[in-house]
Amino acid sequence: MRFYLGLATTFHDPALALVGPDGTLLFAEAAERFLQVKRAPNCEPDNPAQVTALLQTYVPPGSELVVASSWGQQFTDFLRGQAQAGTFDLMALAAHTTALNRSFVPEQAERVFIADLHAAQARAGHGTLLALLQEGRATGAAPRAIVAAQRRYPHHLCHAAYGLWGSPFDAATALVVDGMGETGAAALYRLEGGRITELRRHRGRGSLGFLYGLITDLAGFDQIKGEEWKIMGLAPYGRPDPELAALLAQLCTIEAGRLRFAEAATIQAVAAEIQARRPADALDTGWADLARCGQDFFGTLMDVLVAEAAALGPSDNLVIAGGCGLNSSYNGRVLGRSGFTRLHVPSAPADDGNAVGAAWLAYAEDNPGWPGPPPEQRPLTPYLGSRVSTTAMERLAEQEPRAKCVGHAEATRAAAKILAAGGLVGWVQGRAEFGPRALGNRSILADPRPQGAKDALNAKVKYREAFRPFAPAILAEAGPDWFEAYADSPYMERTLVWRAEVRGKVPAVVHQDGTGRLQSVTPARNPAFAALIRAFANITGVPILLNTSFNVMGKPILHSAEDAILMFYTTGLDALVVEDWLVVK
Repeated sequence: MRFYLGLATTFHDPALALVGPDGTLLFAEAAERFLQVKRAPNCEPDNPAQVTALLQTYVPPGSELVVASSWGQQFTDFLRGQAQAGTFDLMALAAHTTALNRSFVPEQAERVFIADLHAAQARAGHGTLLALLQEGRATGAAPRAIVAAQRRYPHHLCHAAYGLWGSPFDAATALVVDGMGETGAAALYRLEGGRITELRRHRGRGSLGFLYGLITDLAGFDQIKGEEWKIMGLAPYGRPDPELAALLAQLCTIEAGRLRFAEAATIQAVAAEIQARRPADALDTGWADLARCGQDFFGTLMDVLVAEAAALGPSDNLVIAGGCGLNSSYNGRVLGRSGFTRLHVPSAPADDGNAVGAAWLAYAEDNPGWPGPPPEQRPLTPYLGSRVSTTAMERLAEQEPRAKCVGHAEATRAAAKILAAGGLVGWVQGRAEFGPRALGNRSILADPRPQGAKDALNAKVKYREAFRPFAPAILAEAGPDWFEAYADSPYMERTLVWRAEVRGKVPAVVHQDGTGRLQSVTPARNPAFAALIRAFANITGVPILLNTSFNVMGKPILHSAEDAILMFYTTGLDALVVEDWLVVK
């Protein structure tokens, strides 16, 4: 039997995925969860301990393993040649200027990114080999599996494969936009008859992803830490500023329906002028007006790429992938600004999702004509990660009389009552979500009705900026009653506009501009979470819960019951539910 281990091998957001002999996606998880290091920079995607457990769970002895990774072989060979020429030596990197260039990041930083990318490619698969060796030494038996092949696939193609084959569409056009690929920072692909074909690949150093990162830095945040989402959260608090907008417009112009990125000198001059205008308190509170202008400018430029997608790949169905696919504010508006009528953004559109894309591309290479997953597996479930063991809860119960295994029905009823009374609940169920957002399996939940619920949650648990919004998880059947132009949003991938008459009922999840980044919940997708929301609705009449990720600022979403217990006792949570276990303060 042959299995396919996909690895996301960029210098940030590494991840692994496992595809079975029939093409079924068995597992997918970002390395940050297992390592508990935010974004896991420059870490291997296939930690030997995690791979050993994964293989023992899914791969029978005597199997073959194909290791597939993102970034194409030709590009990997180029990086290897650069390394052999000494391009990535410390002093060679230090010799580059720290001035901004056409990629919107300093030249020295760009070279360091590429050096880190080479290091990630060089290590790809080594953790898997070590896992197989260690298991063989521990058991005295032959390795569980042999590595039959190692393959590499183009970065943007991996994004497209994950986005298109994981979508509900038989035919669609994919727009991939991120910080960098092998030749540029955007590409277009088409899915038809199960086959994915490239329509256009952008070339050059100009990057819409890095442009948004530059705006992030200028507004007082840090793109290296992945803080671009703060721009989305802060933008509704800002005012349009014609002078700032005019400065940003110099960074990228639109000519004959194409983006034309500025030269390095212009980028440096604009960045210097914006920085000189930055308010003194921006590094503490952010710069709302720049965030507003930057988000608006991003939307204008994305519209150009979406229009190009519609022209080169006419379709009703659009897939957006790549790191820019995390811009839920734009995603919520794109259908109204384009000729497309349906949108799919995967749960992990950034580089972690490439683990799935690489694994599926390897499978398709060995199985010509494979049309992608069957309809019953699409759209792809996000619940693809690890389960938690309840052993820690059992140990806790030996010392804590309030920790009890009460059964799932009772835990659901109790959690709904606590939430309706204004309590904060940590909720851990089933398999972890694949992607950066908690979708009801690794969540902190609250009542969305109190005006001060958002501030209380920030003060007691999340310890994050007050401007950042919390998301509403809503029973999908109730969506049209609460949102204008309601669209199904299973991955919390888009913001929609609340109906004016209901905003006062759930102020804790209504953002400054009257929008909410919603998650549509159904019993088919997540029966446990849907049952909890329904139990809450039976008490309150509101089929919505405030849903945020089960972590504190600066840490990844939890990975174990021990993580959950630690946060329960060190934050202001009122109750913790882990599977059938309940503990209250």
